[in-house]
Amino acid sequence: MRVFRLFQHHVALSTLLELLADSLLCYFAAVFVFSALPGGRADAAAVAVRLDQAPWVHALGFAAAMLLLYAFVGLYRQAAVEMGFGRVVRRAILALVIGAYIAYVVLASDLDGQSATYLVVSAMLYLLVGLVAVRLGISLITRLLGVPRVLIVGTGPEAWSVAQDLQALQRLERRLVGFYPTGERDGRLGGMRVFERSEPLEDLVERLAVDEIIVAAKEQRGGGVPIDQLLACRIRGVPILDMSGFYERVKAEVPIDSLKASWLVYSQGFVQGPARRAAKRVFDILTSSVLLVLAAPVMVLTALAIKLDSPGPVIYRQERVGLGGRRFMCLKFRSMTVDAEKDGVARWASKNDARVTRVGRFIRKTRIDELPQLLSVLKGEMSMVGPRPERPSFVEELKQHIPFYDLRHSVKPGVTGWAQVRYSYGASLEDARRKHQFDLYYVKNNSLFLDVLVLIETVSVVLFREGAR
Repeated sequence: MRVFRLFQHHVALSTLLELLADSLLCYFAAVFVFSALPGGRADAAAVAVRLDQAPWVHALGFAAAMLLLYAFVGLYRQAAVEMGFGRVVRRAILALVIGAYIAYVVLASDLDGQSATYLVVSAMLYLLVGLVAVRLGISLITRLLGVPRVLIVGTGPEAWSVAQDLQALQRLERRLVGFYPTGERDGRLGGMRVFERSEPLEDLVERLAVDEIIVAAKEQRGGGVPIDQLLACRIRGVPILDMSGFYERVKAEVPIDSLKASWLVYSQGFVQGPARRAAKRVFDILTSSVLLVLAAPVMVLTALAIKLDSPGPVIYRQERVGLGGRRFMCLKFRSMTVDAEKDGVARWASKNDARVTRVGRFIRKTRIDELPQLLSVLKGEMSMVGPRPERPSFVEELKQHIPFYDLRHSVKPGVTGWAQVRYSYGASLEDARRKHQFDLYYVKNNSLFLDVLVLIETVSVVLFREGAR
């Protein structure tokens, strides 16, 4: 399936088709149900008068609300294709039930109970059938369009790694036709198709109807990579990606093992102008203020539960590294015992850490422990979305092992981030490396659109405990 760049973010064509189809389905379901009231035009006219607005206005509002609910339950996430059809339907039903309740409450204030019930139940039945039909239809369209055929230029470990990732892709499926040799050959390619270098690359591309070329060779100088032949293919209109471009485009991350500073220097992105900073600050103030008001009852109950569960302070203050490497005190609800680091040695938190209290285990899984950081957002020390801030001792260690680690400090740290909604919880050096690849993608492609997307996906992560700690 093809990928499009939307507001600096890469989105699969299937996702765009689902969004478009769902929005039209929700809108026309509301319009059709309204026009098909049991009493015909007379009932429709009477309802329109009681609603004091044209039906299409309510239909637009209904469509927007349902799309947001679909997004909240994760129907548009990349992980949705890995759930299986049954789980997708169950999540869709959950969204429909919540949407039905909200729609009934809104309509019942202006309509009698019978009319409100008819409108809501009928619309939801149409949507359930339509949602299944849309997914099946898009699956059929995908098959008709065909899967892009990919040729990998390279036969080393990097080529093997790209081949494995191509096989794992689902929403962004690709079909690997083979490898074009560049010198070094990885032994794991034994059973795969490797072409002879004697055949010109442009002839091979034409013969095999290749749609895309991925250059997966760590060293592209010295004659190993046929640059002239790649140029000939590019002139013919065949897209050519290096490893960094491939991973950024189809996996929304920036690989650090093969990353070169020149690629970061010359590639698009890293927009941090005054307009972007001002927009982000306004966005942070508005969202954090609203969330603080909504979360106030939860925060009060959490504070009481922590106090009753174990001795010690309710709020845990810990030094973290923020924008430009400056340090600040990060606030969290205490989820561990007070003697968690009594020897003064900083440790990674493990998945089933014995230092976590009973209440702490719950608030960590539901991310409630992060709520006090909304105050840091209001103060300007943090943002709603950005790389998670690390402790100074960990930062010094990670800078020695992870290339370009300091780039994450070019933006404010966030309460949630792209790495948090794309990678399950982990607490090791290897996990930090992988999360950094997602953080690099965010730093490079950050935008208000991506911030909103991360916040929406965070709801799904919290609701269904994806990547639970």
